[in-house]
Amino acid sequence: MSAVIDLSNNRENMAYKGETPWHGLGIEMPAGADLDQWRIEAGLEWEARKAKVMFKGEDDKLFEGNSEIIYRSDTHKQLGVATSRYKPVQPEQVVEFFRDLCEKQDFSMETLGSLDGGKRIWALASTGEDFRLAGQDKVDSFVLLATSFDGTMATRAQFTSVRVVCQNTLSLAVTATGGNFVSIKHSADFEADSVKTDLGIYKDAFKEFEEKSQLLASKGVSDKKAMQFIKDVLAGEDVELEDLSTRSANQIKNVYDLFKGDGKGSDLKSSKGTLWGAVNSITEYVDHHKGYKQDSRLKNAWFGQGDQMKTLAFGKALEMAS
Repeated sequence: MSAVIDLSNNRENMAYKGETPWHGLGIEMPAGADLDQWRIEAGLEWEARKAKVMFKGEDDKLFEGNSEIIYRSDTHKQLGVATSRYKPVQPEQVVEFFRDLCEKQDFSMETLGSLDGGKRIWALASTGEDFRLAGQDKVDSFVLLATSFDGTMATRAQFTSVRVVCQNTLSLAVTATGGNFVSIKHSADFEADSVKTDLGIYKDAFKEFEEKSQLLASKGVSDKKAMQFIKDVLAGEDVELEDLSTRSANQIKNVYDLFKGDGKGSDLKSSKGTLWGAVNSITEYVDHHKGYKQDSRLKNAWFGQGDQMKTLAFGKALEMAS
């Protein structure tokens, strides 16, 4: 069983639509289910509440601390410790973020759930938009909203894409500074409409990503430059290939092999010998091959070092294409 998908209350706290997720957990949602049903089946009918930290002194007297515990209203399990300024974004708010988008903008919920005993919750919805590279390589668009209660992550909203042929994920650069997500500190109020505007949901953010992807698919790259690109992303630009450890050199070779034909979709016209193919050798490695435990791949693909690596690869490829 997964140690990352929340298994509180002796149930799998995740709901999904379509194919069974890679970890095999969760409740499959029927067609046409509304968001209230999604929230129930995902096990998110609880609140994140706060309580003052108490501690016992040497004389067994109880004292009140300056911090507050964040806990679940259903299980009373501690999720984190924060200051009095902390403003949790409730599971209901995460779900409600998508209500008008699903009812008026043709979005549809894809997955909803919690990780690490409820320390993180997320909702992923399809925007209904997609594009094809070279006529065959289909890429779908999604919006992800996630928050944490353990202090490890601010609330964040982001566009993310899924390359259908291999299920590789890639966050879209959507902010004015080139960042790939909108971040809301837990000391600030969560204002859904402002987040949607900042994210560019009502603009052409996905169209811009399509144009950049089309550019990468049109740009050929030599084997030598592809190897250099992979090395720079995985090991850094200042490291020479001959100075790498055996393990690092093998990792780079494995990614290069994905680029040269071992990767899913690497034989498509959009990928074979192109910068798009080079980027997808990185995304496939992170999402499906890198040495994360199977039950932590979801977390890493969206929020961890893997997401940062994929974003770095896309940016470097665009620099090479310009």
